[in-house]
Amino acid sequence: MKKLVLALLMAVSVFGADVMWSSGYDQALAKAKKENKPLMVLITREDCGWCRKLEATTLKDSDVVSRINSSFEAVNVTKEKSIYPKNLTAKMVPMSYFIDPRNGKVLSSIPGYWEAEDYNSVLDEALRKYKK
Repeated sequence: MKKLVLALLMAVSVFGADVMWSSGYDQALAKAKKENKPLMVLITREDCGWCRKLEATTLKDSDVVSRINSSFEAVNVTKEKSIYPKNLTAKMVPMSYFIDPRNGKVLSSIPGYWEAEDYNSVLDEALRKYKK
């Protein structure tokens, strides 16, 4: 069993890890409440080049992925197709929202593409506000 776990960990480190996205907003919110983690909602659109760039670069960065997976419950929703609260407006995409699942309040939001180092700062700020 130990060999299997070690092999899986090595495979993840070699091929890169992915953000563990929940399958929908309601599921993510319930899991965030249960695990006492802030909720990260990424709103994208299918025809958005900046969304694809964020997903292909920043959201593949090992530090960003590790921080999101360990400290947040994350869900990626598609603007005008997915079901999510109407107050999470996205006049531009990509749009990242960080929500307190205990009361539904938006901790912070950030529009657009961000490089990994800057996105880590956004994650830090959301966690700081959640822990207040």
